[in-house]
Amino acid sequence: MTQPQIYTLVALAIYAITMALIGCLSFGKSKTLDGFLIGGRNIGAWATAFAYGTTYFSAVVFVGYAGQHGWNIGLGAIWIGIGNAVLGCLLSWLLFANKTRKMTKKLNARTMPDYFEKRYGSTGMKILASIIIFVFLVPYSAAVYKGLGSLFSAVFPGVETWVWMLIIACLTAIYLVAGGYVATAYTDLVQGIIMLVGVVCLVVAVLNHETVGGIGGLLENLGNFQSLPDDPNPITGDQLTNIFGGSSFKFLCFNIMLTSFGTWGLPQMIGKFYAVKDTAAIKRGTIISTIFCTVIGCGAYLIGSSSRLILGGQLPEGGVDSVIPAVLMEVLGNGTLGIILLAIIMILLLSASMSTLEAVVLTSASAVAVDLIPAIRKKPTKPEHQMILTRILCLVFVACSFLFATRNIPIIVSLMSFSWGLVSGCFIGPYLWGLFSKKITKIGAYAGILSGLLTVGGATLVITLTDGFSSAAAKSPEMGVAAMAISMIVVPLVSAFTKNSKADEARVNEIFECYKEN
Repeated sequence: MTQPQIYTLVALAIYAITMALIGCLSFGKSKTLDGFLIGGRNIGAWATAFAYGTTYFSAVVFVGYAGQHGWNIGLGAIWIGIGNAVLGCLLSWLLFANKTRKMTKKLNARTMPDYFEKRYGSTGMKILASIIIFVFLVPYSAAVYKGLGSLFSAVFPGVETWVWMLIIACLTAIYLVAGGYVATAYTDLVQGIIMLVGVVCLVVAVLNHETVGGIGGLLENLGNFQSLPDDPNPITGDQLTNIFGGSSFKFLCFNIMLTSFGTWGLPQMIGKFYAVKDTAAIKRGTIISTIFCTVIGCGAYLIGSSSRLILGGQLPEGGVDSVIPAVLMEVLGNGTLGIILLAIIMILLLSASMSTLEAVVLTSASAVAVDLIPAIRKKPTKPEHQMILTRILCLVFVACSFLFATRNIPIIVSLMSFSWGLVSGCFIGPYLWGLFSKKITKIGAYAGILSGLLTVGGATLVITLTDGFSSAAAKSPEMGVAAMAISMIVVPLVSAFTKNSKADEARVNEIFECYKEN
């Protein structure tokens, strides 16, 4: 066993024990359904802020987005990180956190489908939202397992990828099933600290690499960069240093909008606001979360933009998804300090992915246990039974994600590309307008969900039939942005031509009284 492998195994063992202990210690605070799903609405600023940030950024940001966009766009890709911090984090907290906390508390809503049912008085909308969450979030988690397993296999080439995926699945299941949201919130706090330390160390190591030469050297060397003669997609130094993305400006804008505004409608992100303790915690959490997202987002894309220099312009054998792993091995693969940092970075990527996985699994499990099954049965279900069922379904979804990830099923990876835009496109209009306007009707909310679903689904079908599924996958950012925009327009437009019943109007007026309460 090599020295990097030994250090990584030791770090992994310490990390696993810490996460398991947090899960066990949190068990006492998750014995009720409210405690298990939203931490009893008593989570503080630091835990909520880090939970939001770590759920936002998984290993996909580093291994996928930062590697691909940094390689193909250059320094302009850093705008994605800035957009995520300002639009996806800061604005989301400022505009929606307090209203979400107050309204969901008034409605006693624990999940996004639960919010839709009680805000719009529609069990059918609750069922539809639950199905959308189940279909499009669980395959996403399977793809994250697979990507993270592949990353660890690069450091441990003698170990099969499925072994790492099994370890990750078991660790996620232990602390999530034991401690519920409380455990995820506090493990996210630990994971967030690891991510911050890891990203800062990696940025320093990358900038100090001989091919980069600091910030000044990065600008100068990228400006003088010339592609290799056999490069099938040559790129110029002017493109790599163009702060606005050069020829990739349009592509860059769509990715900023998708990955930033998309958080406004994702249930695993919005759910953090259900659990935050009070207004004071929201004010502190806004600052903490924005700083966290700025460091992680900008740091990841800065590392990606330096990849052509570090790798000598040679794209790794695995393509753009192998760019960041190759950079890690090149920058940190030699020397004791570098090897220690490599172990920290591997735990960083594990932390980033597990925080996203736990949020997705909990969201998916609750959608079925708390929302879908009781709505279909049409019989009251005791909270303790729902909580037990949610724990069981968390195990089931972790197992299913693992099994799916071990199979070579292309549709899983493809669904990952669409899930972000489709889920947010369905929910963003009904969710946001429902917070701000009494005039939004049930029909208007339904129209918003269906418009998002049909925009992505219809466009995917048409493009697939004409140009193939790969072309549709390449257009997923545009589809997601279009779905979100259409949902935001359709909801108030349809509501303007429809009416709520007098009983619904009285109920909605009562709901909006929550904003007058402390």
